[in-house]
Amino acid sequence: MASPRRPSLLGPGSRAETRRIADILRKETIGGALLLIAAVAALVSANSPWSEAYAGLRSVTVGPAGWHMDLSLAKWASDGLLAIFFFVAGLELKREFVAGDLRDPRRAVVPVAAAVGGVIVPALLYLLVNSLMDGAARGWATPTATDIAFALAVLAVVGRRLPPALRTFLLTLAVVDDLLAIVIIAVFYTSHLSVLPLLAALVPLGVFTVLVQRRVRSWWLLLPLAGVTWGLVHASGVHATVAGVLLGFAVPVLRSEKAGGPEAGPGLAEHFERRFRPISAGVAVPLFAFLSAGVPLGGLDGVTNLLADPVSLGVVVGLVVGKPLGIMAATWLTARFTRADIDEGLAWVDVGGLAILSGIGFTVSLLIGELAFGPGTARDAQVKLAVLTGSLVAALLATVVLRLRDRAYRRLADDDGTAGPGDAERVAGQVHPVERR
Repeated sequence: MASPRRPSLLGPGSRAETRRIADILRKETIGGALLLIAAVAALVSANSPWSEAYAGLRSVTVGPAGWHMDLSLAKWASDGLLAIFFFVAGLELKREFVAGDLRDPRRAVVPVAAAVGGVIVPALLYLLVNSLMDGAARGWATPTATDIAFALAVLAVVGRRLPPALRTFLLTLAVVDDLLAIVIIAVFYTSHLSVLPLLAALVPLGVFTVLVQRRVRSWWLLLPLAGVTWGLVHASGVHATVAGVLLGFAVPVLRSEKAGGPEAGPGLAEHFERRFRPISAGVAVPLFAFLSAGVPLGGLDGVTNLLADPVSLGVVVGLVVGKPLGIMAATWLTARFTRADIDEGLAWVDVGGLAILSGIGFTVSLLIGELAFGPGTARDAQVKLAVLTGSLVAALLATVVLRLRDRAYRRLADDDGTAGPGDAERVAGQVHPVERR
């Protein structure tokens, strides 16, 4: 009897899931382009004759002082605008684990393991560098996050012929990566905790949950409840972006049987995701980037200080070395000690290029840096420069690897007129380095 086919580590998902992911990829790729424009504008503004005007804009205070909501625009960007980003992340997380391909443990194990490895190894390398150079351990989580918008934008530019399974893997890995970032922010970067506001936040959150479970879409009901929940979580000392995640988790993914069940159409979570993802990718995250990424580069002295500072060096090493090493190690171990294998259309060098690309950390890395060292501090500025440098190096290295792979796949398609299973082996010139049983 023929042996059963081994499950594929990075194989294509279901047809419906593939279409949904393709739609997300298009929106995130556009968002990545806007994010890049915003980051460049911030850097230009901070290193131009208008640097004082830029700094003044970031420090403009807006909001009612009586409610302790008189925050600077930079603070509103990190606490307010990113709550929209994390709301969409919450919707995506719940969607993936309830109705997406990650509901299947065999498919979920790879991106989960890769994401965990991509968090643990950069954190350990950061702590190692800072222990050897007497640095600050508090920023250990800064190099652990992948910026999906930037990464997908790079992949869209340099990898048009790469197998679709790579894009799917990057997106699902980033979903789990976001979940780990949320847990890290909530657990390790809550400096003080006021229990009363946190308990009070359960009231508007509960009402919001009841309404969305009944498929209420009225913005004039839901938006005030979401705003009150956000405000109370902010007052509790837990970072306000966690409120966005909780609100996203409250939205139902599947239709109830009374509403016709899953066959009746997409659930409310998918509806909200389509509405809010363009706002998140096209407005919230680029504005955060513009108000957060502006840091004086300092010329040659800035580069020297970057290499001499243990915190900055730890962030760069974590992003450039730690992320790909952790992702590759976790993926290889999953293949080695389970009955799973990478998809027939992929080779390990493809996965390696994607792992390097995952070292692009921007949005969440900048946020964690601010939480670790305080916004506007000298250390925060160094961390921002390190995040930008590490992300740029990771993007350039990944571009080289993935561009070479893309050209190889293009030549193969031109020679054969089509692409099919086993192409990665022929492109790489060798069989998969995973033993086939």
